[in-house]
Amino acid sequence: MQEHFDAFAPGAANHVPLSPVSFLKRAAVVHPDHVATVQGDVRRTWGEVHDRVRRFAGGLTARGIGVGDTVTVIAPNLPELFEAHFAVPMAGAVLSALNTRLEAETIGYILDHSDSRLILASTDMLGLVRDALALAENRPEVIEIPLPGGAAQSATTFDDFLAAPFEGDGLPADEWQAMALNYTSGTSGRPKGVIYHHRGAYLMAMGTVAAWAMPQQPVYMSVVPMFHCNGWGHPWMVAIMGGTMVFPKSYAPEDLFAAIQTNGVTHFGAAPVILQMLAESPDAPRFDPPLNVMTAGAPPPPAILERMAALGAEVMHVYGLTETYGHISQCLPQPGWAGLDAGTQASHRARQGVALPMVEGVAVIDRQTGRPVPADGETQGEIAIRANTVMKGYYKNPQATAEAMQDGWFWSGDGAVVFDDGYIQIRDRLKDVIISGGENVSSVEVEAVLYRHPDIQTAAVVARPHPKWGEAPCAFVELRAGSQADEASIIAFCREHLAGFKTPKSVIFEPIPKTSTGKVQKFQLRNRIKELG
Repeated sequence: MQEHFDAFAPGAANHVPLSPVSFLKRAAVVHPDHVATVQGDVRRTWGEVHDRVRRFAGGLTARGIGVGDTVTVIAPNLPELFEAHFAVPMAGAVLSALNTRLEAETIGYILDHSDSRLILASTDMLGLVRDALALAENRPEVIEIPLPGGAAQSATTFDDFLAAPFEGDGLPADEWQAMALNYTSGTSGRPKGVIYHHRGAYLMAMGTVAAWAMPQQPVYMSVVPMFHCNGWGHPWMVAIMGGTMVFPKSYAPEDLFAAIQTNGVTHFGAAPVILQMLAESPDAPRFDPPLNVMTAGAPPPPAILERMAALGAEVMHVYGLTETYGHISQCLPQPGWAGLDAGTQASHRARQGVALPMVEGVAVIDRQTGRPVPADGETQGEIAIRANTVMKGYYKNPQATAEAMQDGWFWSGDGAVVFDDGYIQIRDRLKDVIISGGENVSSVEVEAVLYRHPDIQTAAVVARPHPKWGEAPCAFVELRAGSQADEASIIAFCREHLAGFKTPKSVIFEPIPKTSTGKVQKFQLRNRIKELG
């Protein structure tokens, strides 16, 4: 009878709060002498990293920083930022890793908005931090993270900050407790603070291990900026498997290839723009054994996936948002795809796919009817998500939180279709759909064709006012060095592969603005269109 099943309340023996802090503790026990981080000649084992993290957390508590306090980190991917992903939540505080390409005014705003209690900044970011603090009302203490081989510029450095080891298990009293605060890109208005909780971060990492079929002790190259969805949760994922996190000298192709070959890298994640640089490098090696790559941040052009496959890279395309801790769907290859030609396989792999194991639901819904769209690959709806890996909410913004979460779903703002195999594919951000002569045009579809042009390095498509059609596709293009393509030839190429109403009516040759994670900043392109008239 039900009363007998309900007779027992959860207790300490059978109900432990989920937290990624647990992953580090296990790694230190199971893999104490295995290398955890590599940066140049500096290699630290999991035992050493665990000790540093406990001392890092001890330094926070010594300053009175704990539950509900925000700790800001402004630095490129460094071992210290990796350690912060465990130390800050261990102390009960909230990690806020900020985009290093933001301007001082926005950083100052975030420092105020997040109620930051402490800033850890790499040496190269100190000037930016000083400028931001001059504009902010909140002026927390700044701790310098010296760059490898560089001289410190501050009285207090990261190693000085480390204190007596943190006492306790570092687990939250409630797994719903906030542990990270990630700010959106702020392409329209001020950036919003997205709150992650311990439970979501734990499940995100666990789900990624399953979805990527991670082996024990992988060698993972840190390319995804850790200020972007906490590096897609990969720092915690690496700890689960007792792997090694390799920090390359830079993101230049030659440095990435060197890191891969020197350290035996098996996995890395990166935006499509990084894959394009690697695939087109004259020094690109053949990856043997195959290299496992996860890509996200923008829909990858099939042409780039095809080139990476030719190099021996097994690329898994995933999709997600800051509000969902990163990826919530994956384009999981099916056995039947093996018999398809390379181009068709690449087109299949460019889709956003199906839900990851830790996600309860990913649906494409017609907002007007509230019903899922038919699986015909044509009817467009909005991607809606339901999962334990959906944000807790927007910090200090209950109205925006309520608007994003309605009818039991988190609404992504991405327009998509569903194919008969259940795989979804983004057609556009809903605000980016081009309506030309009453027909909807997907900028993603047009961009995929442009990337097939042999002379085009980078392409982006936005709407431009048109005297006859209301608006029409306009292509912004960066050509490869030495290319001679002009507007007429590019339009003619597109016309061979697209319906007339989808074909760009104009082409603009100039640099395309991107975020630090490789996303094209289409709002800037739309502003450029306004300037051009």
